Amino acid sequence: MEFSVSKGDYVRCFKRSLLLLLVCIVVLVCADQDYYSLLGVSKEASSREIRQAFKKLALKLHPDKNQNDPNAHENFLKINRAYEVLKDEDLRKKYDKYGEKGLEDQQQGGRYESWHYYRYDFGIYDDDPEIITLDRGEFDAAVNSGELWFVNFYSPRCSHCHDLAPTWREFAKEMDGVIRIGAVNCGDNRMLCRIKGINSYPSLYVFKTGMQPVKYYGDRSKESLKNFAMQYVTSTVTELWAGNFVNAIETSFASGVGWLITFCAERGDCLSYQTRLKLAGMLEGLVNVGWMDCGTQGELCDNLDISSSTTAYFPPGATINNKEKGGVLFLNSLDAREIYQEVMKHLPDFEMIPAASLEDRLAHHRWLLFFQFGENDKSNTQEFKKLKFLLKDEHIQVGKFDCLSSPTICNKLYVYQPCLAVFKGKGTGDYEIHHGK
Repeated sequence: MEFSVSKGDYVRCFKRSLLLLLVCIVVLVCADQDYYSLLGVSKEASSREIRQAFKKLALKLHPDKNQNDPNAHENFLKINRAYEVLKDEDLRKKYDKYGEKGLEDQQQGGRYESWHYYRYDFGIYDDDPEIITLDRGEFDAAVNSGELWFVNFYSPRCSHCHDLAPTWREFAKEMDGVIRIGAVNCGDNRMLCRIKGINSYPSLYVFKTGMQPVKYYGDRSKESLKNFAMQYVTSTVTELWAGNFVNAIETSFASGVGWLITFCAERGDCLSYQTRLKLAGMLEGLVNVGWMDCGTQGELCDNLDISSSTTAYFPPGATINNKEKGGVLFLNSLDAREIYQEVMKHLPDFEMIPAASLEDRLAHHRWLLFFQFGENDKSNTQEFKKLKFLLKDEHIQVGKFDCLSSPTICNKLYVYQPCLAVFKGKGTGDYEIHHGK
């Protein structure tokens, strides 16, 4: 018996088969949906960005808020599983390398907290840019970086920790730029907190390279926290007078470093001792900080045309004699943060490396390079200007490269968007690109 199939029937049959195949593919893809996509973050997302994304989804999808949805529990387990894996440094590496197959022996994500927990107790410092939330994989590198750290070890279920939180936020804003303010969630980092000997919450410790951690036992007011922290700020404020003024200025200028000087006269307000010390910490390695008492140095202040209390930034090369103040920046503020930001604006930017000399420059020194595309320049962030000082002892130079000047070079390096990369002194053949924050 013979069967004949018309061309139209064949086409319809083929379309149905193709549709069935596409449905199967979609089902398979959805069954193994990417964890990063589930949370709506990129693969370069920081720990903070992952927590923020998860919290946003948790408040929206939690079964407590979706009691009429029979799939609410299963849907929440999916994002909870994604979060539990991506928040853990080791599990995240396994997942990035092997996908879910690399996690077959792991059971994270099967349990979750109430909606109230995610709303009020979860990630209490994640929205505070001045506070750096440290995880197990970041902690040791941070506190051994050479910077001064004051770290709050807390538990999300601790009422005293929540009582301290508003003060800790205000304290962090006050000390931003002077010292690093950190927070460790011991609920998520039990092993780290156990290793550090944390047995009560909140526990506040100062960390500095070459020094044993120091625990804070005082009252938890902002002023007390500030006074305690300032004891460990080792930056100096130089008192300038007729006997050392010219030599101090010229020596500093010769090394390419300017001076920020507050002049204290009978009229007007000069910066307080603590504000001067804060500025010395914020500008350490970038600008020298000093003060002058015009009551005892009247002739010198007159020569500088200073008749009332004021603060001025003298960049290298500024003219300071004969009442001429070419290039001097006078600052009409008593606030350390405002003065700091204004001075940082006037510090020189990173060196722009020409395409013609890039290979040669990278072959003789280690470099941290910011890749930019025209004016969209991430390295304009003022804080990055500190990198020259922080990396000086490591003999790492800091610079910029504009990919629009030579797209071929950036394509060869797989640089397609603004980012930074570390070159290890062997030309363009040995480098690491950092895409995160």
